[in-house]
Amino acid sequence: MPDSHMNSYVRFKLALTEDEPVIKPYDEALWAKLADATAPVGASVELLDALHQRWVALLRSMDEGDFGRGFRHPELGPVRLDQNLALYAWHSRHHVGHITALRDRMGWK
Repeated sequence: MPDSHMNSYVRFKLALTEDEPVIKPYDEALWAKLADATAPVGASVELLDALHQRWVALLRSMDEGDFGRGFRHPELGPVRLDQNLALYAWHSRHHVGHITALRDRMGWK
């Protein structure tokens, strides 16, 4: 999740400071195979928490017009920030659901 959310956060900043910038996609599966992805889970949780603090500060500073700004994804076309925010709100809940289900299945506390 941190890799994905970091990329989305940067896309927000690009969209807020440039006129419909073209973003660079990345291969999430290949990023997940890099050594830093196997670091202790606490490092990922701390990174995600700090990133979300920054992202929330950015979101709270935005006005309605800012949410209509966007970026261009080379494969998906134009993406507005309000759409991207909805996607990442879902993305977080989706992954928390996977983690919670695994924890319950494994009997972890």
